[in-house]
Amino acid sequence: MSYDTRVQEFVTAFEGLRSEVEKVIVGHREIITHVLVGMFSGGHVLLEGVPGLGKTLLVKTLAEGLDLSFSRVQFTPDLMPADIIGTNIIVEDADGRKHFQFQQGPIFAHIVLADEINRATPKTQSALLEGMQEASVTVGGVSRALPGPFFVLATQNPIEMEGTYPLPEAQLDRFIFKLRVRFPAIEELNQIIERTTQPRQVAVTRVMTGPQVLAFRELIREVPIATTVRDLASTIVMATHPQWEHAPEVTRRFVRYGASPRGAQALVLGAKVRALIEGRFNVSADDLRALAAPALRHRIILNFEGEAEAVDADTLVGQIVDAAETVIVQGKEAFLR
Repeated sequence: MSYDTRVQEFVTAFEGLRSEVEKVIVGHREIITHVLVGMFSGGHVLLEGVPGLGKTLLVKTLAEGLDLSFSRVQFTPDLMPADIIGTNIIVEDADGRKHFQFQQGPIFAHIVLADEINRATPKTQSALLEGMQEASVTVGGVSRALPGPFFVLATQNPIEMEGTYPLPEAQLDRFIFKLRVRFPAIEELNQIIERTTQPRQVAVTRVMTGPQVLAFRELIREVPIATTVRDLASTIVMATHPQWEHAPEVTRRFVRYGASPRGAQALVLGAKVRALIEGRFNVSADDLRALAAPALRHRIILNFEGEAEAVDADTLVGQIVDAAETVIVQGKEAFLR
């Protein structure tokens, strides 16, 4: 099968899956698109927003559109790690002999919804760390592989709300994107009322299988990226570090720690998906700009001054991207001289 044919199959499948989700979800087209971009990039996605905005429904609807196993974990303060990954239990065989048998937890599914993930304690949150990075879990000294594709979609309320445990930096860094779910506009709110207060059932069709998702993930990695665009992605990430010699003033003033190399990977992989769904076979600088905020907003840690002035992460990322492009231009000019 030719490369062009594979790309066309991916675009058709992407549009079909997005259309199925939009049968249920009103508005949030950008959020839906970014969730799908994160999935095909091979990463995990964190959705943040106040209760009632449809975060959980979005994830459940996406799972219905995929021919994959799905499990939901409601995170609460009393949830334990074994409730997620499973545990060894004592069973008795037909001869009366007892032995340990591993009982799988809900993490052994293709799509895992970690609902209100910041309601659980850090001890329980850490149960996802190995699975999200290694696609396996270790219990009783035995490592067990998770099914592929493995995709965690987590929802959380804003950190300021009562009864939450902020996710540690190592946990946040394992999410390829952090998406902010906004309150709907009045037109969208009217549509939500129309759809949910009348006797009307919407059937979501399964449009994609697990092997197709894995094949599309491989296709994404084949998308070429020019050296100049790759350099811009690296420069954007480096510009989030106040210790870097070319760091912009806004970074030096407000940032304590910048993004990790995972931030650069998220930026490039997401940009490759965006390029394909827009009908292009190569990554552009516009793709990086569009995905800079989702890929980096949760990876930048503000210092005391940034926290005191309530610096908005998205505004900060936008300024950093502008500064990175300036560094690239100045570097080219210096080379020409």
